[in-house]
Amino acid sequence: MNLSRFSPYAAVVLRLAVGAVFLHHGWMKLHNFAMVTGMVHGIGFPFATVFAGILTAVETLGAACVILGILTRVWALMMAIDMSVAITTVLLPHGQIPELEGMLLAGSLALVALGDGPLSIGLSLKKGSD
Repeated sequence: MNLSRFSPYAAVVLRLAVGAVFLHHGWMKLHNFAMVTGMVHGIGFPFATVFAGILTAVETLGAACVILGILTRVWALMMAIDMSVAITTVLLPHGQIPELEGMLLAGSLALVALGDGPLSIGLSLKKGSD
């Protein structure tokens, strides 16, 4: 049995998994925005409200777009940056092991390489513009 015919669908599975985890965390940030702003300020970022807004947008709007396959590479790159910053500025300085964040970073980078894959709105928009 040749399983390589299913390879294009790996991007779909990864989009759904990575997007769902980001969306869950983004939804919590959206509903606790003051806390997120305080956390960003506590890390030492200037313009904490702006950065908290960007963080929340990447993890909500970006996650929804990744799930649907809309601009997957762009959003996945932003998610990879999000996780890189979380790992280097929050987790490692406090001696925490970035298990979840490391997996989300790896998944995001894989999506940057893979793109939308089949079964995506992004794919149908590309076909319609040909």
